[in-house]
Amino acid sequence: MRKVILWTSLCVCFFSLLAACGGEGETQSNSPASTTLKLQTIASTLNSPVFLAAPPGDTNRLFVLEQGGAIKVLDRANGNMLSTFLTLTGLTSGGEQGLLGLAFDPNYTTSGRFYIHYTDANGAITVTRFVVSSTDPNVAEPASQVILVSIPHPTFANHNGGMLAFGPDGCLYAAVGDGGGSGDPNNNAQNLASRLGKLLRIDPITGAACASGTLNPFLSGGDQLVWSYGLRNPWRFSFDGDDLYIGDVGQDAREEIDVSQGPNAGRGLNYGWRLMEGSVCFNPAINCTGGTLTLPTVEYTHDNGACSVTGGYVYRGQVAPAIQGTYFYADFCAGFVRSFRFNNGSALERTEWPLLAAPSITSFGQDGVGELYILTKGGTVSRIVPN
Repeated sequence: MRKVILWTSLCVCFFSLLAACGGEGETQSNSPASTTLKLQTIASTLNSPVFLAAPPGDTNRLFVLEQGGAIKVLDRANGNMLSTFLTLTGLTSGGEQGLLGLAFDPNYTTSGRFYIHYTDANGAITVTRFVVSSTDPNVAEPASQVILVSIPHPTFANHNGGMLAFGPDGCLYAAVGDGGGSGDPNNNAQNLASRLGKLLRIDPITGAACASGTLNPFLSGGDQLVWSYGLRNPWRFSFDGDDLYIGDVGQDAREEIDVSQGPNAGRGLNYGWRLMEGSVCFNPAINCTGGTLTLPTVEYTHDNGACSVTGGYVYRGQVAPAIQGTYFYADFCAGFVRSFRFNNGSALERTEWPLLAAPSITSFGQDGVGELYILTKGGTVSRIVPN
């Protein structure tokens, strides 16, 4: 089983998450480099940080997930730790398992609700809701846990996905990997009755299919939570307004970024795995497309040590106005950070950012005012700032 993920080493085994291939993405290595951005390290002693977020509009705090189960609250200005927000128990951690995702309710200020994505003691992919303490905004209420979704993951430990995010429709979206193993041996990603290898759209209160704005596409003839399918290991995705960006980790050859424009971005789309890895046939080796698959917007091969895409965000902060509307992503093994601007269906202004490069980039993060961060397996949290 190639690419055993999360935090083993810098080799081709980390993130079995994303895939990509040829096409326009392969020219990315020849894109112009820019030194107009750099990293400003604000914390360096975290334990395998895998995600960063903040409640909407929160200008003072950063919430950082450690893979082992802790959520730390940092001072946004200087990175000092303010508290441990939550220590999650009853999970499996290591490799690609652990505490993987966090999303704050859009109305967090009044509701106090937040959501996490983790693998439980049996390895099941779990989406659950908590509330903040009524007396201390830097501490969660551990007893408030309500499990919304639990997906058995019995055979392999890898390909759990991990991202949670609220869409523009107020629904909670969850990325789920294909169940692991090489080549999706059970063909879960193409099976609409399975929640593996999918992007799920969930009612954040009930855990049922979300019905805000539109209905999920497979209420009959599939699992009711499925929104998009044909994904291998969508470690990180994000919304930019109505538009959806997914970084999907590849098998052995290609990594990909998929962009779908809203409203209802991604609804019913088949992103191709395991029929294709990126834009190249995988299983079957020829005649795989059938004309119904959504091909990558950007993809790149595993040349020069690349192995696993880390999807990011479109920049909507204020400190670097020149990059407004630019989408950033990275590769865990090669350590590069690249970007493009999506316009009229194409990835334009492709750029590589050598001063943002770092070893073992586990995730990007976005704070409450839209500034972007890079996290590394080694324990650092750094803000992207003008050079």
